[in-house]
Amino acid sequence: KKKKKKKSGAAKGGDGAAANGGVVCQTDPPSVPIKDLFPSGNFPVGEIQQYKEDSMARRLADTEEKRALDRAHEDCYEELRLAAECHRQTRKYAQGFIKPGMSMIDICERIEGTNRKLIAENGLMAGLAFPTGCSLNNCAAHYTPNAGDKTILGENDVCKIDYGVHINGRLIDCAFTVAFNHRYDPLLEAVREATNTGIREAGIDARLGEIGESIQEVMESHEVELDGKTYQVKSIRNLNGHSIEPYHIHAGKSVPIVRSNDSTRMEEGEVFAIETFGSTGKGIVHDDMECSHYMKDYDMGHVPLRSARAKQLLHCIDQNFGTLAFCRRWLDRVGQTKYLFALRQLCDSGLVQEYPPLCDVRTCYTAQYEHTILLRPTCKEVLSRGDDY
Repeated sequence: KKKKKKKSGAAKGGDGAAANGGVVCQTDPPSVPIKDLFPSGNFPVGEIQQYKEDSMARRLADTEEKRALDRAHEDCYEELRLAAECHRQTRKYAQGFIKPGMSMIDICERIEGTNRKLIAENGLMAGLAFPTGCSLNNCAAHYTPNAGDKTILGENDVCKIDYGVHINGRLIDCAFTVAFNHRYDPLLEAVREATNTGIREAGIDARLGEIGESIQEVMESHEVELDGKTYQVKSIRNLNGHSIEPYHIHAGKSVPIVRSNDSTRMEEGEVFAIETFGSTGKGIVHDDMECSHYMKDYDMGHVPLRSARAKQLLHCIDQNFGTLAFCRRWLDRVGQTKYLFALRQLCDSGLVQEYPPLCDVRTCYTAQYEHTILLRPTCKEVLSRGDDY
């Protein structure tokens, strides 16, 4: 018998077997849903970090009560881990294909298309958690191209790739920075170190203001030389990490990245996005450029709408995105046309919030790194950690 040829692009295997007895492997580019790679439902565990040695959380972590609590939430953990593995595999692919000369729309749509396959998109039960951010240079966050945007990624650009996926609203929010010119390496390293500092300092009963102070100290100990001038890397003081709840990406708590008097504590069972932003500019951002990101106000109750078109658009948003963020490209994708006036009415009513691009001064550069962490009863799990960062 002739041996069957292996499919090209076989990459990462899971824990299961295909119908023919072979191991299910990921393709290249990735297209196999993560749940098919791990049919047992046991997905890769994130990086485990112990709570600080002198903390009450560390002293209680090894008790039977805490271990029982951990076991009771295992189903929730597995949903988060599935989403995290999707993020890791997609970003490994993205880090390989993102090159100068590509359009920002192409980059975003390839990332989103891959995520839709790997997460096995299924209405509001599984899918994309928010639009793919690809903010460039002085723009730190909330930029994704609208239809017709012809922006091209340049050799000397600094691009923040920020995207999320979810299972039953349990979402992973994770970001990294792409730069092709090595002169930006010290900027990226400063932000990576600052994010890892925030992760290290986070924990049950940790005070948010103290975490911000530690992040700022590390971030602002770095310098970067650009065109013969040396810049201190500054924490962007009006951007924060945040707690995450099901279908609610910016839940009640903010994690500052500068020193503050916020004595609010992190609590057992909470999920946080620990993200830091460094800048060679003023270290403060403002709204700028055309808006692309939108999201229903999570806490807003019923608001009467007179416009039939606005009602129809709201119904579309409810059906496709719920309380998760969306962008204009995604409205185009689900067949909405001539919706800008109705979208403006929804924003004016308070039902939908705008999230325009956030930019520092025009001549500066910004970088971002972000991970999602889970404060388990027994340990801290960095869900989105990978070999890359």
